[in-house]
Amino acid sequence: MALDHTLVGEPGEPRERSWTSKDALLYAVGVGAGLGDPLSELEFTTENSQGITQQVLPTFAVLISQAATGRNLGDFDRAMLVHAEQSFELHRPLPVAGTVRIVATVSGIYDKGSGALVVTENEAVDAATGEPLVTARSGAFIRGEGGFGGERGGSEPWPRPDRPADCQVVLATRPEQALIYRLSGDRNPLHADPKFAARGGFARPILHGLCTYGVTGRALLHTLCGSDPARFAAMSGRFTHPVLPGDSLTISIWLPDDGAGAGEGGADSGTARFQTATQDGTVVIDRGLMWFRG
Repeated sequence: MALDHTLVGEPGEPRERSWTSKDALLYAVGVGAGLGDPLSELEFTTENSQGITQQVLPTFAVLISQAATGRNLGDFDRAMLVHAEQSFELHRPLPVAGTVRIVATVSGIYDKGSGALVVTENEAVDAATGEPLVTARSGAFIRGEGGFGGERGGSEPWPRPDRPADCQVVLATRPEQALIYRLSGDRNPLHADPKFAARGGFARPILHGLCTYGVTGRALLHTLCGSDPARFAAMSGRFTHPVLPGDSLTISIWLPDDGAGAGEGGADSGTARFQTATQDGTVVIDRGLMWFRG
C-alpha cells in the first residue's frame, strides 16, 4: 500500500461542478443555520421568504471547488484518512446557482512520520466566463503512510494572542448533524457507519471536519461581516481534534491588538484570528485566520 508521489505538481484534468438553489439551502441547514431559531437565518435557509433574497454561506465555496470525483492518491486504507487543514479565498460572492470548472493540483506530499500530509490546491472558475470564483487549499492526513523519507513541510507562525478573546460565539450541533451534512456530497462512512468508524479508531461516527468548519464560518460571518457574504474574503484553519455530532462549539475570535475592526453591526476591513473548541474546552480548529472586507 502506498501513495502515488508522481502526482505532485501535476494539474488534474479540468472537471465541472454545478449546484442549484436547493444545494445551497441544504448546505446551510447541514452546517446548522436556523438551529434553535428557524427564523434567524432565512436568507440562507429559504428561497421564497417575503422581502428576503436568498444568499449563500461563504464556506459553501469549499464544496463547490471540489470535483465530484477526486484524484486517486494511491492504494491506502480510506479509514486512515482525516481532513487536516482547509483554507479558501472568495474572489466574489457565490451565486445561488451556477457551474464552475475546477483544476486540482497535488502541491505536496509531506512525511509526518506517523502519516503523510497530502496538500491539494483547487482553482474554480466560472465555466461560462472563466472568471475566478474560488481558490481552495486542503490537507489530508493519512495515518500509516509516513516514514518514506520525504520533506516534513513547514507552517506559518500563528501566535495565539495573550489575552481573552474579543468575541466568543457558542453554536450547537445536532446529534443527527452528520446525517444532514453528508447529503451535501461527503458520503464518507466515517461519519455514519459505526463499524467503519471503529476501523479508524473512533468509538462512534464523528462529525465531518468541514461541517465544523462551516459552523465556524457562520460565527465569523455574523460576528465580523454583519451577516453580509460580500464582506467575507477568506478563511483558513487546522483540524486538531474530532467533533461528535451533538457537541456545542465555542468560536473565540481575536481582532488585531489595535482594536481595528470592532464595529457595531460588523467590523471594518481586516483580519482576525480564531479557535473553535468543544464544550469541554478541547480545541478542534486551531491556527484560524479570517480576512474580511469593509
